[in-house]
Amino acid sequence: PFLSSHRFLSFAFQTANSIALSLQSPKKRWCPYNQSKFYASGGYDPIADVFRRTRFQRFLLEYDDERSGGFEPLRNVPEDRTVVLGLVTTKKARLEDRGELKQRIAAAAKFVPLERLALSPQCGFASTEEGNLVTPADQQAKLQLVAETAREVWG
Repeated sequence: PFLSSHRFLSFAFQTANSIALSLQSPKKRWCPYNQSKFYASGGYDPIADVFRRTRFQRFLLEYDDERSGGFEPLRNVPEDRTVVLGLVTTKKARLEDRGELKQRIAAAAKFVPLERLALSPQCGFASTEEGNLVTPADQQAKLQLVAETAREVWG
């Protein structure tokens, strides 16, 4: 028989926590939507329990487009956890606007204090064998944008 979604999530949390406890510094990278094509969409609301029920210290979350939803689910992140906002897409060459990135960081800070936030690309640049549709120069520009924006926001 199949597990209900609730029982499956409970089992997944127990497994993840067992793994996290066995590691010195538990981290979880979550890339449900990466690639120039995507296989899932929707905000983090349905899985907000992940933040509370796992022992991971950092959540690397994709927030590079409207498919990722709003920042409201971040209200469920415990006070001892860090959220890395993947606001810069690795799926498209278009360079994000620095002002918009800062506005989005400020919006996320309404749910998680700024000192517990960080900025990154939303995932790797080549998460499939064929890679994403960005050039090495695009990748460099995006990484430079992340570094410069982070310096401006966090010093």
